Amino acid sequence: PKPQTPVFATSIPGTPSPSAMAATQPSADVEGALLAHLNANGEIPDSRALASYQETPRLPHHREHGTAWRRPCLPRVVPPRPDEPCLLSCPQDITREAWVLTDEAKGYAAGGSREVHLVAAIPPEGASRAALKEEFGDVVFDIARKAAAKNKWIRFERGIVLRTVEDTTDEMQELLKRVENGEDEVQEQLKRLEKGKVVPDLIKELKRRKLVTKEKVIWYSLKKGPEFVVKRKTLATDVTREHLKR
Repeated sequence: PKPQTPVFATSIPGTPSPSAMAATQPSADVEGALLAHLNANGEIPDSRALASYQETPRLPHHREHGTAWRRPCLPRVVPPRPDEPCLLSCPQDITREAWVLTDEAKGYAAGGSREVHLVAAIPPEGASRAALKEEFGDVVFDIARKAAAKNKWIRFERGIVLRTVEDTTDEMQELLKRVENGEDEVQEQLKRLEKGKVVPDLIKELKRRKLVTKEKVIWYSLKKGPEFVVKRKTLATDVTREHLKR
């Protein structure tokens, strides 16, 4: 497939704006993007700011949960062999626990919550429970029905489900995107909920519906190495006749 340009997250404080980052990123190549950003800024204090949460190549960033998690490696900027230049100084691992989306929640973040889809499927004259269950399935209908009723988007009349609103705002989807982007404010609210403190109802819904889970998150702090260059150079390992001619 055609490579895509990495998307820069905007939620990490103390990092350049997306436009400034994009200006330093000449290609979709992960290593090239990282080295270009380092060349312009001198260091990357938090590699999450360069990590993509879309279907694009990932820059240094991974999560671990249990015994293993798919770990995108650091681009080969810390040389595996002594005959390559040292482009980066020793990357510093930064580790913390964070709340992340479950697989179910990732679907909602991408395509919208179940309750919004349910309301959108109800015509002006209403729809029977049986018809909606057939369309969504018993389990999905039950989850969507409860959430939509709690938001006062629907009402029930003699077995018919009726809409009470013309349009809906998918606040759950927006909140899930904020969790996905690692926003500090949402992380703090989830920590408060864990300690039994007062938080917004929508934050409570994340835990009640099991849309988030806690994982160990590892990212990196990167700086230029003593032989930093924007484009990697392959050093010769043997002296050949051609070398001597030159």
